[in-house]
Amino acid sequence: MAGAARVGFCSNPVRLTGSSATLDPQSGGVIREFATSTQPDGLTYTRCGNRRARRCESCSHEYKGDTWHMIMAGAAGGMKGVPETVADHPMVFVTLTAPSFGSVHSTSRSRLRGVCSHGRPRGCNCGHEQGDPVLGDPMCDECYDYEGHVVWQFFAPELWRRFTIQLRRSLAHELGVTQRAAADIVRVQFAKVAEFQRRGAVHFHAIVRLDGVSATEEFPPTPADVTEAHLTAAVKAAAQRVSFEAPIVGNDLTTRILRWGAQLDVQPIVRRGGLDGALSDRAVAAYIAKYATKATEDLDGDTGGRLHIRRIKASAELIADASGAESPYVLLAKWAHMLGFRGHFSSKSRRYSVTLGSLRGARRRWRLDRVIERAQAEGHDVDEVLVIGSWSFAGMGWRTEGDRALAVEAARAAREWRDARRVRFEEKGEKDA
Repeated sequence: MAGAARVGFCSNPVRLTGSSATLDPQSGGVIREFATSTQPDGLTYTRCGNRRARRCESCSHEYKGDTWHMIMAGAAGGMKGVPETVADHPMVFVTLTAPSFGSVHSTSRSRLRGVCSHGRPRGCNCGHEQGDPVLGDPMCDECYDYEGHVVWQFFAPELWRRFTIQLRRSLAHELGVTQRAAADIVRVQFAKVAEFQRRGAVHFHAIVRLDGVSATEEFPPTPADVTEAHLTAAVKAAAQRVSFEAPIVGNDLTTRILRWGAQLDVQPIVRRGGLDGALSDRAVAAYIAKYATKATEDLDGDTGGRLHIRRIKASAELIADASGAESPYVLLAKWAHMLGFRGHFSSKSRRYSVTLGSLRGARRRWRLDRVIERAQAEGHDVDEVLVIGSWSFAGMGWRTEGDRALAVEAARAAREWRDARRVRFEEKGEKDA
């Protein structure tokens, strides 16, 4: 139990062999030594760090927490070195979706009537409920453009990159100035996360914020005449204008011009509020953090047998096999398990807020401070220590299924306790409000 607690009840820890020594950097004296040869199973463990909840609930919870702090710091301020004044900057919550590759089962009634050339309904009028396993599956597998789906997915990161460039141009247009002049008065900051829809297409959720320009302030306010309305109009214009001509697939001469889907959503963010159904900075941060830990396994259901998802993966592999060595699609085989998507699930502009790396570094610093405190308690006159280790990879996972089950159950119990505590905190906050 103690071993599982030391790695945060990680369900698939990294097994290591080796040793480490904690030294006084001034005198070179050894304060403490550790070697796996002294352990009962000759091993030590460290967290796997996997962001996906299906792979490791404990590590994904930590990743989700880091993402929440990163997003929340840039949306509300007052934490992680970001001032509270950042919440007064023009800011919107944006959702960019994929286009249609064919009609799929959904919870809403379709306007399409009749049948396709294969004798199947062209639109969904089934009245599905949320959670129905059929949701997201094509009305007709033969009509669905699997190749177009994979090609769009493969270049979705490029569409996002072009969107961020076009956004700055559109903002300058909305402000009625040149791009160079706009760059001297306002900067675009963002944090975004990718989410897979039930149909297997990725879309992006993002907080987009405007900062001013200053040589002395890290998060300067925007000029008073730069408003949220300017930002909203610029986002909508940029999303509609962005396009990318995808390379030809194999011997197919079809030219594909890739664009965002028609379902663009741009909403203002309520500062520190969110009651009465409004979109609050806290709700947005939680929403984005939630999807940062999702993956394609979540689309497959408990059995991992959705035919539609398997066909997307197969299409990615077929395109890769048909591509020559010079084709960018030769890399698709590497990303078939991600349905062709090769981008980062969570990313941000440099000055949006803190980085995930800095949050991990703060935890390392905290652990090192505890080592120093123990050394001082043992009579060592040190303010810093030097830790030198030599480690070798020995495998993944717990040695026995019993150890793994213990870690998983402990992680689940800790999550339930945290969830109950959060509910009590939120209820108390609403009563106070």
